Amino acid sequence: MSSEPERSLLDRLSDLLSPTPATPSERRTELLETLREGQREGLIDADALAMIEGVFQVSELAARDILVPRSQIDWIDINASLTETIAQVIQAAHSRFPVYEDNRDNVIGILLAKDLLRHAQEDDFQIRDWLRPAVFIPESKRLSVLLKDFREHRNHLAIVVDEYGGVAGLVTIEDVLEQIVGDIEDEHDTDDVEDNIIEAETGKYRIRGITELEQVNKVLGTNFSDEDNDTLAGFVLKHFGRVPHKGESLDIDNIHFEVQRADASQIHVLLATLIRID
Repeated sequence: MSSEPERSLLDRLSDLLSPTPATPSERRTELLETLREGQREGLIDADALAMIEGVFQVSELAARDILVPRSQIDWIDINASLTETIAQVIQAAHSRFPVYEDNRDNVIGILLAKDLLRHAQEDDFQIRDWLRPAVFIPESKRLSVLLKDFREHRNHLAIVVDEYGGVAGLVTIEDVLEQIVGDIEDEHDTDDVEDNIIEAETGKYRIRGITELEQVNKVLGTNFSDEDNDTLAGFVLKHFGRVPHKGESLDIDNIHFEVQRADASQIHVLLATLIRID
């Protein structure tokens, strides 16, 4: 009685990368599962697997999925005094600021902090003269395309507009890269716990994995508790029994949790939806 020899990880990867009747989505799923198996067998490390998963994630996500909401943007009013603007730039400590005139849907350019701080003492300095062109993109723009545009045009920030032409938020190149390499401590990150939970729409909340259960309970009206875990990520991970992948979901009490960002070792962002009980 003969048996086929066990096939190596390389053999299986070669099969997946060769033309097959399977759809691209099916082949992608099979490829990721094979790579995860390789990680469990010690053939690749967790960081490498997380980056590969991040590359696939970038091809699936759009600007709307990672944008900084307009309510969290540090805006510059072109009609503000120079003294006020300098104070705001120093306090916010960002490198780039959207500048608007009359209303925040009328973005007239991007102000670089270095331009302001280097030339503000000049007698004829006018902020308007130092504005860089603003780049506008739709909410539906794929991150893979956006990253390519950032690289080709050497832009670092794009203004995201909704279907009505209003400003929905902004996306930076760091935001896109974080989907591949994990969280980067950047200028838009904040330690304020109020920013850990953002209401995406009525009854839906984007929640950072590091958010403490006490804060989750306060906002969602839940009574989650766990002696072993203080954060939502740890609490949800315990219910999964493993580190879940992006797109996986489960219900805990009357809350539906969907994993929006995760790598091979932890959950970064969850979408929590209140389940209506009639």
